[in-house]
Amino acid sequence: MTDLSEDSPVLISVEAGWGRITLNRPGALHALTLQMCQMMIEALVGWRTDAQVRAVLIDHSGPRGFCAGGDIRMLAESGAGDGAEARAFFFTEYRLNHLLFAYPKPVVTVMDGVTMGGGVGLAMPSAFRVATERTTFAMPETGIGLFPDVGGGWFLPRLPGKAGLWLALTGARIKGADCLALGIATHHVASAGLEDLKAALLADPDGVEETLAAAGTEPGPTPIAAHQAKLDRLFGGESVEAILADLARDGGDWAIAQIQALAGKSPQTLKVAFLQLQLGAQTSSFAESMAMEYRIGARVVQRHDFLEGVRAVIIDKDNRPVWQPARVEEVDDDLLDQIFAPLPASEEWSPL
Repeated sequence: MTDLSEDSPVLISVEAGWGRITLNRPGALHALTLQMCQMMIEALVGWRTDAQVRAVLIDHSGPRGFCAGGDIRMLAESGAGDGAEARAFFFTEYRLNHLLFAYPKPVVTVMDGVTMGGGVGLAMPSAFRVATERTTFAMPETGIGLFPDVGGGWFLPRLPGKAGLWLALTGARIKGADCLALGIATHHVASAGLEDLKAALLADPDGVEETLAAAGTEPGPTPIAAHQAKLDRLFGGESVEAILADLARDGGDWAIAQIQALAGKSPQTLKVAFLQLQLGAQTSSFAESMAMEYRIGARVVQRHDFLEGVRAVIIDKDNRPVWQPARVEEVDDDLLDQIFAPLPASEEWSPL
């Protein structure tokens, strides 16, 4: 299968033992659409049993970044109506995430530049994840009333200490050095050497680990290391309210910065993300975690906070969302139960 047309949103080819997927919407920072997810699924399913394909490389065209997320405007427009298009996108995107997680051949994803939301969903399930000094990794969904999906419920609570919860709640952005330190990236390579790395990989589809190890570079200082002990302590509370109280009691510069970051987030989403990671840590399989996330996504995409968050951050850009409920204390267990409840059997998510 080959799709090399320059206007295709995903470039798909087979070369020298590799299946190659190149995201190709540079003007939209390669934000994922339903069509893009379907194209990638079709290619990956075909390559699973294709003896000519021994490994898979996922990268992007253009200089600006790997993938900024999903098609948020579409999700909001659908959520304002019957939500059917949004649910179809989540259903397909999560199948793609699971397909990559369970893929029987090595998958190398290059996380150069912006890697957020849906881009994280492509990278984290991949066996090999290459960061550079230009990598900016984040799950910023609490700021638009969504939630850290695409496998966040599985991956984030399995990061060291409370780093995953901190990333989920605050939407903090981290660079390549921190990605490597936390295990988000498996390798770090200087961006100037990426084309040489890709050429070396393409020359030896059976030597992926050796090629990546040989190309690895020292990323330099890891900013998160200076705060790791404090982060683990202050984000170790049994609830969002407890975390906010611990941060306020600490009163240091770092704690105050976290309070300020959390103050702008959707209280509903903070509670959803906290519970999502709690439950995700207990799930026994990636598929089980994705089924939970689909239930959440199917509901929050039609709730006020997501529609208001998209309005404030993406459409009007006034950055003044009016959240409902307005305070974390007002997000009660009944609301969370509604969001996390099983769907009717015919509407539940399932892997390929």
